[in-house]
Amino acid sequence: MSSIKKLTGQTLIYGVPTILGRFLNVFLTFGLTYLFNTTAQFGDYAVAYAYVTFLNVIFTYGMETAYFRFSQSDEYRKDVYPTALSSLLGSTLLLSSLMILFSQPMADLWRMSEHPEYVVWFAFIIGFDAICTIPFARLRQEGKAMKFSMIKFCNILIQVCSTLFFVGLCPWLEKHHPGHFLLFLYNPSISAVGYAFLSNLVASTATLLMLYKEFGSYNFKFNKRLWKDMMIYSLPLVIVGLAGMVNETLDRALLDHLLPYSVDKNKAIIGIYSACYKIAALINIFIQVFRMGAEPFFFNESNKSSAQQVYANVMYFFTIVCMAIFLVVVLFADTVWTRYLVDSAHHPEYLEGLIVIPILAFGYVCLGIYYNLTIWYKLTNKTLIGSFVTILGAVITVGMNIWLIPKIGFLGSAWATMVCYLVMMVATYFLGQKYYHVPYDIKAILSYIFLGLVIFSIYWWGVRRVPSDFVKLSCALLGVFIYVIWVWIKERRRLVGIFRRNAGS
Repeated sequence: MSSIKKLTGQTLIYGVPTILGRFLNVFLTFGLTYLFNTTAQFGDYAVAYAYVTFLNVIFTYGMETAYFRFSQSDEYRKDVYPTALSSLLGSTLLLSSLMILFSQPMADLWRMSEHPEYVVWFAFIIGFDAICTIPFARLRQEGKAMKFSMIKFCNILIQVCSTLFFVGLCPWLEKHHPGHFLLFLYNPSISAVGYAFLSNLVASTATLLMLYKEFGSYNFKFNKRLWKDMMIYSLPLVIVGLAGMVNETLDRALLDHLLPYSVDKNKAIIGIYSACYKIAALINIFIQVFRMGAEPFFFNESNKSSAQQVYANVMYFFTIVCMAIFLVVVLFADTVWTRYLVDSAHHPEYLEGLIVIPILAFGYVCLGIYYNLTIWYKLTNKTLIGSFVTILGAVITVGMNIWLIPKIGFLGSAWATMVCYLVMMVATYFLGQKYYHVPYDIKAILSYIFLGLVIFSIYWWGVRRVPSDFVKLSCALLGVFIYVIWVWIKERRRLVGIFRRNAGS
């Protein structure tokens, strides 16, 4: 089987359950706009998870990628799993204990001073998720994609069902059937936001239990020399991860502190921005599914003579697919996504965030390309140099947010995100060509990006102003159709050639 076919197969195995799970998660996130009474509640929810993403990076400190890297070594193969898991078990116990001890100061930082229990719950959520990281990595490294994907899917399904039960069904039962037997599980003093967090805790606990076989094979072996090498490799990735979270989520926290309004109004604005951010992030479903299959695949291909050409082919077709998804997101933003994914009927203020969707969506395209390009520093062990690019992105994110939020509000955050990912993509490309040359077909890749942006621009500045939804939907479908037909005409022979060439190699 060819390398491209193999990656496609792995991506599909990861993809089908993962896409279903991601869409369930999207359904949950957008469903909360219907279940929460105000946009401010959705803002509280978004801000909490913005801080949690930083904690996730600290709790795992790059150990997953280090596991993939060192599991390729014959010398350390048997010791990598127990050493990595031992490290995470010890650090998680320490960090979760500190979160519980300092729950009130952290709640003050989150501007949720009345709910320090939220921090306590997240200490367990983040802790459980952290110690599951290595068992999940082992499943991916061993090619057990179906088990990996099904556990991930069950995690999301449990969280969705639990949220619908506590945030949706129980308040309705309390109002219409106050004596219902299901209400013995429900405490009305806990807010809807609180139950959304508790549902996450239920799902994380269930995931821990579903990985019992992987934890059962843990033999408490700890190789100190290996651990030092893994830490040297992984610690720069913490910088990368933290800077990455600055780029991805810090804007919500900065909006909370830099917008010149009351706390409640700031949270309401953050709720609007976060809902539209999630629409743009539909592209990220594809990117994350791709990464799950691609990361172990790239490492496994690295010792082959054709590796660089394989990476170039992967990037080429990744960009084509990514721009197609970009068009689906942005061309239907005003007629489908903001109409039905969020509760714009009862909260029309969500429509105020429509303008940020194309800006953020193109930022995600750049982010996806950047993820492909980062393979050079992971393969060459130059993670420290790679971290400088992410730090550069973080500086751009912070600087532009501080400069633009007081002037143009959340629109400034959207531009900061897009510019950050664009700069990171370009910088990583040039550094990668210096240290690990890959023959990317830049002209062809840019031609598809240009085609997608032209189709979007014609729709956004022309068709979108037409009052008829039928006309807008028809033109959006036509735009996607034109792109797909163009790809088919241009790439049919190339696709067949690559598959034949790889099959014969």
